Amino acid sequence: MIKKKDSKRLYSLDAYRGLVMIVLASSGLGITAASKMPGGEFLQEYVFYVTHPEWISNFLTFGVSPWDMIQPAFMFMVGVSMPYSYSKRKARGDSYISRFSHAWSRAIMLVLLGVFLRSNGADQTNWTFLDVVSQIGLGYGFLFFLIGRKFITLAIVAALVLGLTIGAFIQYSPGANPWAFNENVFSVLDVWFLNLLPRSVPFEGNGGGYTTFNFIPAFVTMLFGVMCGELLNKEETSSWQKILRLTIGAAVCLGLGLGLSESGYCPIIKKIWSPSWTLFSGAYVIAALMVFYLVLDVIRFRFWAYPLIVVGLNPLTIYCMGHLIKGWSIKLFHTHLPAAWFEGWQGQINQSALVLLLFWLILFWMHRKRFYIRL
Repeated sequence: MIKKKDSKRLYSLDAYRGLVMIVLASSGLGITAASKMPGGEFLQEYVFYVTHPEWISNFLTFGVSPWDMIQPAFMFMVGVSMPYSYSKRKARGDSYISRFSHAWSRAIMLVLLGVFLRSNGADQTNWTFLDVVSQIGLGYGFLFFLIGRKFITLAIVAALVLGLTIGAFIQYSPGANPWAFNENVFSVLDVWFLNLLPRSVPFEGNGGGYTTFNFIPAFVTMLFGVMCGELLNKEETSSWQKILRLTIGAAVCLGLGLGLSESGYCPIIKKIWSPSWTLFSGAYVIAALMVFYLVLDVIRFRFWAYPLIVVGLNPLTIYCMGHLIKGWSIKLFHTHLPAAWFEGWQGQINQSALVLLLFWLILFWMHRKRFYIRL
């Protein structure tokens, strides 16, 4: 659906969302591909920052790979926006049934959109639910029931979901190591569930270890977003109190995530969204929101963020473009621009930058026309 721009925006959320989508659309500026080209070997030291770990998450002095934070940030920001969206709907007189229907219809559309995007170019529907929009959709409807609840209620729900997830992994995983690659309770459930759906060949496991049921602990990532959104949406709470509470929340999540990992019960594994990863990544995404909120909504230092906001107002558009027209865009550039632009390691970076520029110009045109695509 196409809507007009809202008169009031949380600039920090738009800019934060825009940054995440720009990094995703640019494929990490092509650094990984460039590092494999002759002369680009010096870029290998930066590959860590634009790739996922093989299994157990790795750390450097700077911290976790920023590439690992894209999906948590994306899901977290969906949660942040929900209190704003549904409080506006309630204020304009929408009934509970209307809001309920909107939430669940959006959830279903997100799930199916992810399936559609993952089926692009396939001979038949690719029934997989690993795409981030499918993962969001699987939890979105349940999140609706928690909008407007007290902080303690949300915290208890988060603790229960994470605690039960740990228990399920320890109790029901088939091997000696409950967190093993494709030998954990989520991967077992995935093999059972996905083989219930039409497939050309039986599903035996995901090559990266990802599972459909990641959405269960990832639901808590979105719930963290709801908690932060409820806080930011409170007019009676001062801006500096909000910043303080966001900072404390990030610190608590970081301490709990690292402590849970160090205990040996639950390692930090992004690919199955282990509860320790939920907490650890939650610390980073909350802290990032706090910084954006401080700079853009409290200090009001905004002019630099305009390119990010243009993207952040149309996140679903750029996400779908990345899936559907990225290959066509690259072919177009190779056809009409000098071949020298795409040679060597510099060519990989040029290619990524050109795709990003094209996508941004499309979104800029949409922004000027006040076209914002929502589900």
